Amino acid sequence: MDRVDRRILALLQKDCSVPVAEIAERVGLSKAPCWRRIRSLQESGVIKDTVALLDARALNVGTTVFVTVRTDDHSAAWFGRFVGAVREIPEVTEIYRMSGEVDYLLRIVVPGIDAYDVVYKKLIASVHCLDVSASFALETIKYTTALPLTYLPVA
Repeated sequence: MDRVDRRILALLQKDCSVPVAEIAERVGLSKAPCWRRIRSLQESGVIKDTVALLDARALNVGTTVFVTVRTDDHSAAWFGRFVGAVREIPEVTEIYRMSGEVDYLLRIVVPGIDAYDVVYKKLIASVHCLDVSASFALETIKYTTALPLTYLPVA
């Protein structure tokens, strides 16, 4: 990965709808080599997907809830049931297995507290949890899907 690849990735992270010809111009390549680099980044898995980012408030899911889950059952069977359950709940947009006192962290988006309660009831009906705690985000200070590119080795 060289500086040109990094510049391509930076442009795509900002707006993936920019035409290849424009990206090529911005990074100092002709269209065909730029397109080949983008294909290579896709094939190698560096570029996982190309998506549209939607406005949560416009879709009436502007309330973000961070939910911590603790369990006293760390078996593969419990984990399978848990993962199956949370993957079936569309309001759960992110799931992380954690170190420390909390076993899992979930990011949930809903219209409000009443809708979160419905999601909570689905979750606890699906799998036994020792503790489920919710924190409602009051304000989004920073939100980005862009990953830092400064840690890539430069060829």
